[in-house]
This record gives sequence, structure tokens and C-alpha cells, in this order.
Amino acid sequence: QVQLVESGGGLVQAGGSLRLSCAGSGRTLSTYAMGWFRQAPGKEREVVAASSWSSGRTYYTDSVKGRFTISRDNAKSTVYLQMNSLKPEDTAVYYCAAVQRLTILTMPNEYDFWGQGTQVTVSS
Repeated sequence: QVQLVESGGGLVQAGGSLRLSCAGSGRTLSTYAMGWFRQAPGKEREVVAASSWSSGRTYYTDSVKGRFTISRDNAKSTVYLQMNSLKPEDTAVYYCAAVQRLTILTMPNEYDFWGQGTQVTVSS
């Protein structure tokens, strides 16, 4: 069993930056594929970024390419999402997720473990 706890959300002005962290406990995350998802009110949960277990491969949804970066420190069982040039449309609850797979996965139903979410609000 893996427990995930996100932190780092908050209120930021458009153009600003935030770094989200996802700390895993219970088991090391080194053999887990990781994903960051977000869900805005009235919308479905969508993938933002994903990483293979070794972080050698990454995926970004088109709307965040060039602005967001997913990284991981397997020694600390922590995954990060650096978010730069934030826009009001990035406002959502952000979740990290884990699954013990080697490949990148981008669908919410492919992940087994979820954090509780952290709110990101970008003001215009």
C-alpha cells in the first residue's frame, strides 16, 4: 500500500510559479509510474504530467508543455511538479497518483493510489 500526500498549492497571480510536492510513504516509489492530474469544478479529472518509474520518460498535456516540469527523487520517494507562467485556466485541485508499472500512463483509471489533492488558484 502506498500513501501519497501533496503539498505546495496556494494562490498565485497569473505569470507566477508554484512547486507541488508529492511525498510517498509505505513503499518506495522507485518502481512506480507517477502522474499529476487536475480537476477543475464541473470538469473531468485530466492528466497534467506523467513520469515513468525512472523519470527517463515524461509526458505533458499540450496546455502545459514548456511551462510545467515533472521530476522525481526516488531516494526521497517524492515527485515534484514545477509550474511556471501560471494562467487562470490552471486553477484546479491537483492530485498525484501512483501505479506499480514501468510505463507512462495518462488515464486516471490506470492509477491505483491517489493523494488527497492540493488546491491551486491562479488569479488574473
